[in-house]
Amino acid sequence: MRLYKKYLQIQIQSMMQYKASFCLTAVGQFLVSFNVFLGVYFMFQRFHEVEGFTYSQVLLCFAVTLMEFSLAEAFARGFDTFSSTISNGEFDRIMVRPRNEIFQVLAGRIELTRIGRMLQAVVMFAYGIAKSHVEWTWDKVLTVVFMLLGGTGVFTGIFLIYAAVCFFTIEGLEFMNVLTDGAREYGKYPVAIYGKRVLQFCTFVVPYALIQYYPLCYILEQDSRRFYMFLPLLGGVFLLPCFVLWKIGVRHYKSVGS
Repeated sequence: MRLYKKYLQIQIQSMMQYKASFCLTAVGQFLVSFNVFLGVYFMFQRFHEVEGFTYSQVLLCFAVTLMEFSLAEAFARGFDTFSSTISNGEFDRIMVRPRNEIFQVLAGRIELTRIGRMLQAVVMFAYGIAKSHVEWTWDKVLTVVFMLLGGTGVFTGIFLIYAAVCFFTIEGLEFMNVLTDGAREYGKYPVAIYGKRVLQFCTFVVPYALIQYYPLCYILEQDSRRFYMFLPLLGGVFLLPCFVLWKIGVRHYKSVGS
């Protein structure tokens, strides 16, 4: 942990050498997500609800998903850009260092400019709380915490899969963006509105519904089953097969030179 803090300190110092660039990038991240928010806003100007979910409830859903994705992208960005690490031979240096490869990739790229997205997510979440008339109790607060932890784990796992595939393809596969950036986009609405098949896929294959739809239903009191609040923690279980795929990729790694 001490070493990770050192990496973080170094990267903060590096970013602060170009303060204007850091601020503009953070503002750009805010504006990109703001465009998505505008789409939700204008849709609800015409339709007052979507599959029983009101505007403020959808904002709660969108805000939590955006926070989960932003946290994962900020602290697991190294996996999202791993194809360049493979192609330029940098992974050779990672392999000969006496530290775990996953730790080095995680610590090697930290994108604090994602604070722009986080700021928007926090604002939307605060508005959603104020307007959704949810009676907040300790279990609902804990459910939100579990959603953030589990969601960050799920998105990190997807980034890890993307990186593991790079061991075999060198270049990253663009279709993986459907599971990362795409999930951030369609995650602004509760998963169930896309149909039964999508809900099943997002429950048993890539568990977006476990970190978004089911706990949200519990918070909004649309479903009173208590175990829904613990479902986001299964995001940690999703990391296990992602880790196995990564280890398989490392075993099959062959240097591309430098």
